[in-house]
This record gives sequence, structure tokens and C-alpha cells, in this order.
Amino acid sequence: MTTTLKNSEDTSYYLSQFNELTQKFMGQLKSQNVAKLNTKQPDVIFSDEGRSKEQATQILSEKIIPYLSASAGPRYWGFVTGGANPAALFADWMVSTFDQNVSKDGDSISSAVERQTLDWLKDLFYLPEVFNGVITTGATAANFLGAVVARQFSGNQQGIDIAQVGMQGLSVELFSACPHASMIKGLGLAGFGQQQITRVDTLENSEQMDVEHLSVLLTNSKAKSKIVIASSATVTATSFDDLEAISVLCQQHQAWLHVDAAFGLFERVVTGKEGKTKGIELADSITLDFHKWLNVPYDAGAFFTRHTSLLVQCCEVDAPYLTNNDTQPDFLALGIENSRRFRALPVWFTLLKYGRKGIKEWVKRNIDMASELASWIELQPQFELSVACQLNVVVFRPESKHLSGEQAQAFTTSFLEEVNKEGKIFLSPGLWQGQKVMRAALSNWQTSKEDIELAKASLKSCYKMLVTE
Repeated sequence: MTTTLKNSEDTSYYLSQFNELTQKFMGQLKSQNVAKLNTKQPDVIFSDEGRSKEQATQILSEKIIPYLSASAGPRYWGFVTGGANPAALFADWMVSTFDQNVSKDGDSISSAVERQTLDWLKDLFYLPEVFNGVITTGATAANFLGAVVARQFSGNQQGIDIAQVGMQGLSVELFSACPHASMIKGLGLAGFGQQQITRVDTLENSEQMDVEHLSVLLTNSKAKSKIVIASSATVTATSFDDLEAISVLCQQHQAWLHVDAAFGLFERVVTGKEGKTKGIELADSITLDFHKWLNVPYDAGAFFTRHTSLLVQCCEVDAPYLTNNDTQPDFLALGIENSRRFRALPVWFTLLKYGRKGIKEWVKRNIDMASELASWIELQPQFELSVACQLNVVVFRPESKHLSGEQAQAFTTSFLEEVNKEGKIFLSPGLWQGQKVMRAALSNWQTSKEDIELAKASLKSCYKMLVTE
């Protein structure tokens, strides 16, 4: 067998197979089980000789594709996962075809497209021109950049160039109420330490930061530099911090304000600048995630900051073949990677195709559908709505007042497993005030009334099955 590449022949074959397999997979998104549980490594061995294109495609078709989740479909409601809208899917196909390295200007239009994408995003979210940034792999990378830029800011306050000499002697304290796991991970990677966060109290029955407590903590802090990490839509209750009040405190204490708005900033598309994210334009840095509510394929997010020079200080490397141009920083000097995929294109094409009106339409529909599901749950004797639905996440648990605390926790776990096993919808676990809960996060552009009705039926049937066993 020969594995010699035959470009035109192989490409033509793979394109035809791509069309066939893609159509089949997408056509089954609404009918297949949303989650494929208990999968294992495919029973395929690596061979010296390789396979023919027909054999390789057959193995993919039989051993891999049937065991993939329907996370691109309308009823995958775990982890605030969107799905690839048709325009973004097309653009992402083209990204692999074009195979551009968006690191430096000078050899293609790709960097200019990314800059235009960032400008369009500022327009979409009503952000001032002072912000600049970079398209990232997602919120985790954006939060990491937020950590390192805030670190550089703190160092500059104390006469230390952290990017060049390290954190020795740095005096800094970080404050947050409900940081996302990706933010905690970023703080660890940036050298602050995952456990080195001064926790700010939250308001009662909420994950919203208590601004009065933050004021006390900032006033009493002995650190030379201070960093505040706020949230626009927390992971469980989707609470929004009071960014206007927090920014005032940050200005008083010369503190850096980073806002994790991975999916919460999309609320701004519906309500504008006076909604739940009011004041975010006062932040020093902002995290966004586009494979959530913008519904582009993995992976795509963004990091914005009003302090571009600090971002360059953190990310630029002094090497002759990496030197920046004279007019504006290249993207390799604004982010983690030197070599970068053209991941801005699906974002750009989505904004081009749907515009503000189209994006607003699916965001608002998700919010309305989540509200309807939450209202239904609240009326059912079998379920308890754990916290009022604030946006697009419904937090609930099966009714368990007749059970002990430990039994109630176990029952919630069993119920979640049963729902996901049935496969009509997929939900993720969570914790609310020490109790195990279930989270339905609606952020797919296709989710409709029909999907909500299927979810209601699934929840009732799974509950009945468990209590009658």
C-alpha cells in the first residue's frame, strides 16, 4: 500500500466525503441522544503502512462519529455551550482551507480582518474606541491575559517590569466574589496562585459582589497594588456585579478592574448600555467568549483592554524575525501564541451575515426560553427552582423535602444522570448554597419552543422513573 499524497485526487475525494458526512451528522442533531455517555478509546491500531483514504474515512465514520455528542444541537444545555451557526460553520471550513498564520502583518489581509472584527465587536457591544485586544482561543486564554496584564500593571506601579524580571518583591492583593474556574486557572498560571484570592462577600441569595464589603477590604489592604476581578454573569446564578460602583472604588484605590463577561456581555445586545452590564466600559480589561453565545465553532474568544502598551509589554518577544511593525502591534505581541489560526474569520463572517439584529434575535429567544422553562419548573411539585432565572441559565433540583440532606444530594445526582442518559437534553451539575443542583444553560441559536416542550416531558418522565423504582 502506498501513502503518497495525491493532492487533486485526495482532495476531491475528501471534499465529497466531507459533504456527505457533514450533512448526515447535522441532519441527526435533533434526533440522536444529546450526550454519548461512557465512551472509550476506539479500537483502532496505529500502523506503519497507514490506510487508504477509503479505509481511513470508513474508520472515522464507524468508530468516531457515532459516539460524538450533539453539542452543536438545540438541546445541549451544559456549560453555556452554543452551536455553530451556518455562516460561522462555513467560515470555519474556509479557515482550514486558507491555513493562514495570523501572527504578523505583511503577507495577507488576515490581520486586517482580525482588527476589523475587533472594531465590529466594540460596535456590537457599545464599547468605547479606547479598547483594543486580540481574538483568543476562548475565555480561559482571555482571563489568563487579564491576569498577566494586571500583573504587569501592578509591577509598573512598584517600578518592577514583571514580564522581564519576574514577580520577586511584588506586593499585590486580588479581590473577587465568584471568579470563574477559568479565571482561577489563569491566576495560577500567571503566578499569583489559585488560592491567593481575597473573597468578597456576596449579596443575599445572589452571587453578586457586595460593594460595601469590597470597599472595606480595599481600604484595609496593606498591599501596594490591588486587582479586582468582577463578573458579568456568574457561572450558576448569572449574577451581574455593579460595575459602576466597583469602578469608582478601583479608581479611588488605583486598582486594576478586570471583568469576566464571557457570555454576560451578550445581554448588552438586547438591553444596550443601560442594562445589567452598565459600567463595563469603565473596566481596565474584559474577557469575552464567542463559542458560547455568538455560536461560532470552537475555539474563539477575545480579550479587550484599554492599556494596549501593557499587553505588548507582556507578550512581545525580542527576536529579529518576530519584530513588530512600526505602526501598530502585530498580534503575536498581543496574545499567547506566536503562530495563530485565522480564528477571527468565523466571528467576522457571523457579524457580517447576521448583524446586530440577527444576533439579538437568538440571544433574546434563549433568554425567553430559559424564562419559560424556569416558570414551568417553579410550578411543578416534582421540582424546586433553586434561584430565580436572571438570564439564560435555569438552576433547579428534584423535590426532596422528604429526604435527609445526604439522600437529597444523592437523589439530585441520580436524577441528573438519568436525564442525561435518556438523551433528550443534556444538563450539567452545579452547587447552590451547599446543595447539588442542575443547570440548563440555553445558548444555542436553534433552541425553540419545541425543545422546551421536549425538556419538560423528559424531566417529568425521568422523575417518575426514579421515584417508582
